Amino acid sequence: MTCLCNKNPVICQTAGDPLEQTRRHPCYSREAHHQYARMHLPVAPQCNISCNYCNRKYDCVNESRPGVTSEILTPVLAEQKFVVVKEKIPNLSVVGIAGPGDALANWDNTREAIERIKQSNPEMIFCLSTNGLLLPHYAPEIVELGIKHVTVTMNTLDPATGAKIYRHVYYRGEKYAGVEGARILLENQLTGIRYLAQRGVLVKVNIVMIKGINDREIPSVVKRAKQLGAFMSNIMPLIPAEGSDFAHLPPTGLQELNQMRDLCQIDLQQMRHCKQCRADAIGLLDEDRSREFYTGQSVQPPTQNSMAMVKRLEI
Repeated sequence: MTCLCNKNPVICQTAGDPLEQTRRHPCYSREAHHQYARMHLPVAPQCNISCNYCNRKYDCVNESRPGVTSEILTPVLAEQKFVVVKEKIPNLSVVGIAGPGDALANWDNTREAIERIKQSNPEMIFCLSTNGLLLPHYAPEIVELGIKHVTVTMNTLDPATGAKIYRHVYYRGEKYAGVEGARILLENQLTGIRYLAQRGVLVKVNIVMIKGINDREIPSVVKRAKQLGAFMSNIMPLIPAEGSDFAHLPPTGLQELNQMRDLCQIDLQQMRHCKQCRADAIGLLDEDRSREFYTGQSVQPPTQNSMAMVKRLEI
C-alpha cells in the first residue's frame, strides 16, 4: 500500500479510453442508462466512517438506497454470480462495487472480485464508490488495476460541517471524532480525487444535500471538485433513513434539488438520473432485477445491521 499524502502527483498516460467507456456507463451517461445495465457486487461490508444519514440494513427488500443489500458475497461467489447475470443480461456493461460498506475499507475483497472478472471479461467496465478516506493509500492500485470510473462522496469542504454529518472515522487503527475526524476525511478526499483525475480516471463526486446542514455549501464543493479535475458531480437528495441520526430531517424536495443542480451545472456536468441504488443492484437503472439473482449464499446474516460491523479497522 503506497500513501500519497506527501507526494506530488504527476500526470501520466493510462491505457484505454475512459471517455469511450463512459458511453457505455449508465451512471456517467444519461443516454447509456436506457441501453446498458450495471451490476453491483456486495463484497464490501465493512465501513470506516459513521455517517449520520446512514443506516445500512441487509435484506430490506422494499428499500432502494445505498447500503442496502440482500446478501454479502465473497469474491469467488461474486464471480460466479456475475457469470449467471452476464448470460441473462447481455447488455451488462458495468461491474461496480458500492458497498454495502466502503469499497476501499474492504480493498482485498474489492480488488480480488474485479481481478477475477476482468481476467475472463477484459471488455467489462469496472468502477467503485468510496467515501475517500483511504483514497491516498489505494489510488495507485486503482489506477494500476485499470479502473477508469471512481465515485467519491464529498459532502462539505468545512470540517465543522463535516462534524455534523459524520460521528467519527476510523483511520490507521485510531478513532477520530468531530472536527478532527472530518478534517482527516476531507484532506484525504481532496488528495485522492486530484491524484486519480490527473491519471485519467473519471471521478464523479457525490454530494448528499442536507437541508440546514450543508445545502448552502454545495456550490463551493462543486467548484472545488472541478478544480481537482472531477468529471461530474451528483447532488443527491437526503433519504431520511429510519434508525439514522438524520431520520427526523426533512427529505430534499425535487424542486430545490433541481435548482441546486441548475446552479452547479455552470461549473460542472451534473448527473440528473441517479436512482441512489442498492449495493446489490442489477439491471437498468430504472429496472432493478437484483431479487431475480439472489443466490442464498450470503457470507453474512442478511438481517444483521451494519453498525454492528463497524469495528476498529487496522488500516
